Amino acid sequence: MQAHRSKKLLAALCSGTALAVSAADDHQDVLAKLHVPAGFSVSVYADGLPNARSLALGDQGVIYVGTGREGKVYAVADRNGDGKAEPHQLIASDLTMPNGVAYKDGALYVAAINRILRYDAITAHLDHPPAPVVVYDQFPSDKHHGWKYLRFGPDGKLYTAVGAPCNICNPDQDIYTSLVRLNADGSGLEILARGIRNTVGFDWQPQSHALYFNDNGRDYLGDDAPPDELNRWSHAGEHFGYPYCHGGDIPDPEFAAGKHCADFTPPVWKYAAHIAPLGIRFYTGGQFPASYNNQLFVAQHGSWNRTDPQGYRVALVKFGTDGQPIAEEDFISGWLDKDGTVSGRPVDILTLPDGSLLISDDKNGLIYKVTYQGKGH
Repeated sequence: MQAHRSKKLLAALCSGTALAVSAADDHQDVLAKLHVPAGFSVSVYADGLPNARSLALGDQGVIYVGTGREGKVYAVADRNGDGKAEPHQLIASDLTMPNGVAYKDGALYVAAINRILRYDAITAHLDHPPAPVVVYDQFPSDKHHGWKYLRFGPDGKLYTAVGAPCNICNPDQDIYTSLVRLNADGSGLEILARGIRNTVGFDWQPQSHALYFNDNGRDYLGDDAPPDELNRWSHAGEHFGYPYCHGGDIPDPEFAAGKHCADFTPPVWKYAAHIAPLGIRFYTGGQFPASYNNQLFVAQHGSWNRTDPQGYRVALVKFGTDGQPIAEEDFISGWLDKDGTVSGRPVDILTLPDGSLLISDDKNGLIYKVTYQGKGH
C-alpha cells in the first residue's frame, strides 16, 4: 500500500504536477499501520461518518451507525457488492449523544441519553426518514456516562445500561450504575443488575445465551489499577461492586468502608487497566477459521489519561470448552504507535451475513471491514 502511494508521488513530482492527497489515500495511511493474523485483511467499508460509534444491521444489508457528540445517526450499505458502502444517508440529527442503535421488525431504535426513539419502516424511507416515536423517556439526562449501548436480546426485549454520573460516587437513585431491559414498546422496565460503572458493549454467548458485558473501571487509582472488566450476568438483583469494589478484589479507598469484595459478583475476565473496552461480539459467522467460532472480539477504545497509553486495538478473548474465558490476544493492533501516537480508536463490532466483521472508529469517522481469504476453514 505504501509503495503504491510512493509511486504516485514520484510520478506527480516527475510530471511537475501537484499531488492532491485524497481521503482514500489518508485511509491507506491508517490501514498500513494495522496488523492482523495471517490470512486476514482490513479495508475501509465506509468513511465520512464523524464520531461513528455503535452499529446495527437492518434489512437489505443496511447498517445503522450511532454517534456521540456528533448527534447524528447514519445509514450505509454496500449495494453494488464491491466491499465498500456507498455514500451514507442521514437518518437523524440534533440528537443528544445517540450512541446506541438497534433494529427489529423493520424499525430502527436509537438510544439518546434519557430516551429511546423508534423510526418505523425505516428501510423504505431512508431518503425521507419518518419522525421518531418516543419509546421511553424516563432515563436520567446526565451526560457523564449517559451515552447508551442498545441491543435486542434473545428474549426480544431491549437491553441498555445507565452509567454512574461521575468517576466515583454512590448515586442515590437505583437506576444509576444499572443494567436494564424493557419491552420493545417501552413498557415493563426492569433493573437487572447494579454496581456497573459504565458499560458500552454487551453480547450473548451463543451456546449458553448468557449475557456478557464490559465495564470501564474508575480513574485515579494509578496507571495499572483497577482492571477493566468482562462480566457475566446471571440473575436479577446481582451487584457487580461499583463503587465499593473494583475488579473483584480491590476495595475502593473512598467507599469500601463496611463492605466486602466477596459480597459482589467478580468479573469473569480482567482486562488491563484503562483500555476502555466497548463493543463486543461473539463470532458466529462462517467465514473465519473454525478456531474463531464462538470466541469474543473486543473493541478496546484506549486509555485517555494513563502515563503510557494502552488499548487502541481489537482483542480476541478466547473461551475454553467449559465456556469460560481463558486467554486474551491481539486481533487487530497498530492504531497505537510506539511513541504513543494514536491513529484510530475502535468502538463497536458487527458480524455481517457473509461472516466478515465491521469495526467502527470514532476518531477517524470510519468503518473497517475485516475479511478472511486464507486457508484453515
